[in-house]
Amino acid sequence: MSERPDAAAVALVDELVGDLAGTWDTSGVLPDPVLRKLGGAGLLCAQVPEVYGGPGYSSLRNGELTAHVGGRCSSLRSIQTSQGMAAWTVTRLGTERQRAAYLPRLVGGELAAVAFSEPGAGSDLSTMETRARIDGDELVLDGHKVWITGAAYADLVVVFAGYGDAGTAVMVPAGAPGVTIERVPEPLGCRAAGHANVRLDGVRVPLDSVLGGRPGQSLPLLVTIALAYGRISVAWGCAGILRACLAAATAHARGRRQFGRPLAEHQLVARHLAELFTAERVASRACADASASWDGNSPDLVTATMLAKYVSSTQAARGAATAVQVLASAGARDGHAVARAYRDAKLMEIIEGSNEMCELMLARHALSAA
Repeated sequence: MSERPDAAAVALVDELVGDLAGTWDTSGVLPDPVLRKLGGAGLLCAQVPEVYGGPGYSSLRNGELTAHVGGRCSSLRSIQTSQGMAAWTVTRLGTERQRAAYLPRLVGGELAAVAFSEPGAGSDLSTMETRARIDGDELVLDGHKVWITGAAYADLVVVFAGYGDAGTAVMVPAGAPGVTIERVPEPLGCRAAGHANVRLDGVRVPLDSVLGGRPGQSLPLLVTIALAYGRISVAWGCAGILRACLAAATAHARGRRQFGRPLAEHQLVARHLAELFTAERVASRACADASASWDGNSPDLVTATMLAKYVSSTQAARGAATAVQVLASAGARDGHAVARAYRDAKLMEIIEGSNEMCELMLARHALSAA
């Protein structure tokens, strides 16, 4: 099987996005028909196996699709990441009955978000206050989740909660009584990605909504499983950001003339282009290595994924700033591809584990391997 996404998949993304990404960014909204059409084609979680109705992409093939989407619209790529995280969590944690029930819905047009973070709990899971308890044949959830990507569009939310001294992951309908979803106003980046705060006030769901059947698993393990997918997806999205920035910067440097010659012929501008090219290659290679570890079920998967997320987000933030520098006033307007990239890439250094957390984990790996 080719490790490139289907030409039809790429064509569908290009058709639906067109030149609208800037408009979506300034309005802060992705059109529902776009999300439903991509979701119904299985392209928001393309690693779902064919037996459940998905495309059955490898990590590498899905990564290249993610990079393509990320280069067109990071907000749309963010929905792709959330949907993929939800599907991966069901695949890894769910029973066979749950996989058969939920995965066809996730490749059939329904949208899902994954709820981790809270006002007092980001990287430190020990401070998570959302709680789950059993009442008869139901699970009851109370808590407050913040900055949940895609929640504003979601039909389903995978909620992570504490249960006694352990944890649980629960599939919750977004419209269930007691669920309140409020958009985050004016986010810095990925402004159309439907970031929202989610309140859970006595939300009751059947016990068979608990992934795995019963609550009471290691909360750090549960979250790590979902975050692994999120990190590699963000990393590939950052590679896409760099590809878009490189394309915009080189096109501008060829066409814009200053002092009688194209910008590209000025040495300092050429240095910027070289740095952008290098950043894209480094990020893409790190992502490909992580996907190879994923597809090969390598014991180095966690480290390779963390490294890809760290390298790609760092390079994307720097590369986007470089692209803005090359385009100058031409790229310094709201909605422009490099202006969007500048804001979106900065957010990528924070989500799915901040760069500081990535550095700490990579340092621990280095110390343990020495």
